[in-house]
Amino acid sequence: MAIRQRFASLNESVRLRGDAAHHEQTDAWSNRDLIPLPPSRRTWGWFNFFGFWSIASLNLANWQTPNTYLTQGLSVRQAMLVIVVGRMLIAMFSTLIAWAGLKWHIGFTVQNRYSWGLRASYIPLLQRILLNFIWNAVQCWNGGRLCAVCITAIWPSFARIENTFGPDMPTTTYEFVGFVVFWFLSTPFLWLRPEKFKIPFLIVCTWCSVGMLAWMIWALTVAKGVGPLWKTGQQIPAGSSWSSSWLIMAGINQSVGSLAAGITNGSDFSRYASARRHYVIGTITSCLITGILVSLIGLVTAAAAQKIYGEIYWNPPDLLMVMMDSGNGSSKARAGVFFLSAGFAFTAMFENICGNAIAGGIDLAGLFPRYIDIRRGAIITFLAAWIVQPWQLINRATTFISVLSSFSVFLAPMMGIMACDYYILRKRRVRLSHLYRTDDSIYYFWKGINWRTIPAWICGWAPTIGGLIVTVRMDPSPPRPLVQLYYMAFLIGFFISATVFYVLNLTFPVPDMDQNDDVDVYGTFTAAEARRIGVIPLSDDTSPAEYSFKIAQPHSAMDFVLVFAQPTAADKFAGKLLLAPAGICSSMLGIARIRTHGICGRGVSEAQEDDHDLQFPRGSVLGQNFATNAKDM
Repeated sequence: MAIRQRFASLNESVRLRGDAAHHEQTDAWSNRDLIPLPPSRRTWGWFNFFGFWSIASLNLANWQTPNTYLTQGLSVRQAMLVIVVGRMLIAMFSTLIAWAGLKWHIGFTVQNRYSWGLRASYIPLLQRILLNFIWNAVQCWNGGRLCAVCITAIWPSFARIENTFGPDMPTTTYEFVGFVVFWFLSTPFLWLRPEKFKIPFLIVCTWCSVGMLAWMIWALTVAKGVGPLWKTGQQIPAGSSWSSSWLIMAGINQSVGSLAAGITNGSDFSRYASARRHYVIGTITSCLITGILVSLIGLVTAAAAQKIYGEIYWNPPDLLMVMMDSGNGSSKARAGVFFLSAGFAFTAMFENICGNAIAGGIDLAGLFPRYIDIRRGAIITFLAAWIVQPWQLINRATTFISVLSSFSVFLAPMMGIMACDYYILRKRRVRLSHLYRTDDSIYYFWKGINWRTIPAWICGWAPTIGGLIVTVRMDPSPPRPLVQLYYMAFLIGFFISATVFYVLNLTFPVPDMDQNDDVDVYGTFTAAEARRIGVIPLSDDTSPAEYSFKIAQPHSAMDFVLVFAQPTAADKFAGKLLLAPAGICSSMLGIARIRTHGICGRGVSEAQEDDHDLQFPRGSVLGQNFATNAKDM
């Protein structure tokens, strides 16, 4: 008994607490970070989204992107064409997938519930959690390399630190110390809520952008121009089986696929927008300006450095170390290297925190909403880096990393299903209250599973999985059709899954797909939003009143809540009463439960305000007419 009591006490102590006054409840499907965001938490403007997407561009991978395409044999012009087209597609798909978050203020975790079903939504959720764990660890390792450069700029002798690891450890003390420093410096920011990231975004983006521009200007000034790299022409081998057109297609697919994970969970952050246009403006401008310019600056800097040092250095940490060595360790050289490497490091830090730790926190909250919120989930994701051991993955599991890098093969079909379901089948309407309960939810489908999504998703990646396998295995003579399909994997997966899902829903239709709630039970919408959507708003000037009543023909006792929305001139909802189970709505609305006897239908009933005499129309309650007096509480 004592053990059971201790366990119950421990369970109670770690459970999250709801806040009924703010329409927040904690149960098996919801907590503060999963329910639709209220207006008070939607504070991001267009410049905040510009910074958010800029952080995803101001990184080592985007800096080195031209190298990938030049290595494949494309010219500089063709490589930049791939980057421009890729960024345009990224902006388009990002806005497309994130729109549900902009309108309904829900994240990826909840967004999947109306497509996959409440329980089947764990399928995309678990995949995202796996990616978050792995990429968080890898990003921490890459950020650690930049921290090691920063430490070397302060104490040059650190570069010669003795390696205390044995031959079985696939890393050095130098690299491992950088990883530890990066991990510990990142940890305090996990306590920040996403709505508080606006100032860090501004600081980091300004720092890294100025640093990159200064680096390019310095390189061009010292070199007095660019090296031969800038004039690289098409270098496809004569006997190659791939034309430039196919290589460009492969590059575009790779460009979009590299950000597929961030596009998929775009609603996790779009829901913080204070207005829909802010997300659209910030996303498009960042993708088309920052995303393209960073790759161009990386190309120009590498070409100028080639003229200075006689070699091509695509990896910024390597080039920074060469700059410091060529400066003979002077204070000016070390200061410049520290400024640049610190800018890259902090950008990598916030990209990792937002893209992996916070996203992982939201996804884990979807699995265990009673115990995990964004903050706890982000901490768990970050702690998992020590279990994943990125030094092992990067140095000994390159095939596994290659598979994860190509995971867009599986994510693009998910996006196709999400887009088809939301825009075509549901006509951009979602019943929010049904996303957080299983009883009588229209999103419960069959045992919590919308079986239509599973074959649609499989059909999306089945044609391209063969190309992924032969590419990762680096087969010397892979079947050409498999590779061709793989070179178009993102678009193929997206449109095939969308088409199959649409056909399955036409053949096996789901009723009531284009419904939304009659009342804003979470206090999510502003008055203007509520009018556009067609729901009764719950705001300061439309506060709910409470009534208790007893129906004439008794049945089993049930808790009900009667919510009276005060009429306003704008919505003309004069005298309407909303009836809903108290167990569902009372904690959301922050009002007391009301005990009533009888089984009532949930609907809208007319009432006279003076004597509170309720008239239930025929069919609304057990198909009969009822009348009862309501006593104002």
